[in-house]
Amino acid sequence: MNSNNTLPGQFEGFADARKQGFLAVKNLKDEGKNVVGVFCTYAPMEIFMAAGAVPVGICAFSDETIAESEKVLPRNLCPLVKSSYGFAITEKCPYIYFADLIVGETTCDGKKKMYELLSEIKNVHVMQLPQTQNGETAKELWRKEVLLLKEKVEKQFGVVITGDDIKKAIRLKNEERGLLKEFYELSKSCPPPITGAEQLKVLYGSQFKFNYEEKNRELRAAIDKVKQNYESGVENVPGTSKRILITGCPLAGVTEKIVTAIESSGGVVVAYENCIGVKPAERLVDENEEPYKAVADRYLQIGCSVMTPDNNRYKLLSELVKEFKVDGVVEMTLQACHTYAIETATIRKLMQKENVPFISVETDYSTSDAAQLKTRIAAFIEMLP
Repeated sequence: MNSNNTLPGQFEGFADARKQGFLAVKNLKDEGKNVVGVFCTYAPMEIFMAAGAVPVGICAFSDETIAESEKVLPRNLCPLVKSSYGFAITEKCPYIYFADLIVGETTCDGKKKMYELLSEIKNVHVMQLPQTQNGETAKELWRKEVLLLKEKVEKQFGVVITGDDIKKAIRLKNEERGLLKEFYELSKSCPPPITGAEQLKVLYGSQFKFNYEEKNRELRAAIDKVKQNYESGVENVPGTSKRILITGCPLAGVTEKIVTAIESSGGVVVAYENCIGVKPAERLVDENEEPYKAVADRYLQIGCSVMTPDNNRYKLLSELVKEFKVDGVVEMTLQACHTYAIETATIRKLMQKENVPFISVETDYSTSDAAQLKTRIAAFIEMLP
């Protein structure tokens, strides 16, 4: 086997997309584009795309502004909520700063109340997300919320979203999801052709590339390059590496310390079930259905611990551990994220049923626990059969 640890150029392009945020979003505004900041994978991106606006994720994953946010928010609050609010009030996040509209969803109590404070300084629209995915009442509520969002976006930006606009947006977003799915499924191979850190660069960075046709071409090129390298004998991951799936809270920024701990301890992350991973890409919008109904129904079925019961998350996890030949599952929960923390007990039982070793670790956005996490995760990987 050959060995080549140099990433394809396309990978670094995705990694740099987030870093170059200020210039990228400033250029969009200079071009007359409208920018929509979104907090969650439940936000129907096709609505914004159909209106000619640029949606961008604004969840923050750093402790840089938490001290400032704690002047208003309680200290024992989820770090994602505190960080996101902190970046808004300090104007240190270009995506929040330049956003013409911010769209939130009632996923958790912390976010819901934070949106009230955020609305004092930004233009915020909140979608009322049902707490269950079952029954016509929940589906009907969410379909109405999607239509209300369409009306809000049209009024905000002075546009009319035509049938052709929404259908084109659905096709384009489905194409992106299909490419992301093809990309992360490369890691079903044994050994995987890329590390988990490399996979995350593309999955996370892709949301900060705003020319959709160009982004899809770059995804295609990255997939083809990885396949070509793999087929020619390039080996980036030792065959002895333990195959790990990460689940739990959104993972990016400082929480990438979990990936580092795994991949410096004899493991390799082959799949991310989290919001930045499989979850937002695994379902397509039905292009044969009435567009807004299809969009609403697709997004409502995303598995998340805010749903009761959360059967879609359990089903997806069971499928992933088999498809990716997982040796162990690491769950990452953020401090004060109560829905995920409570659901840990159910996930543990599910993994016992699947006969897959499982560990849950709790963290925040500081680096002070990196050594402790490394010790726990290394011990977990060492005991894997």
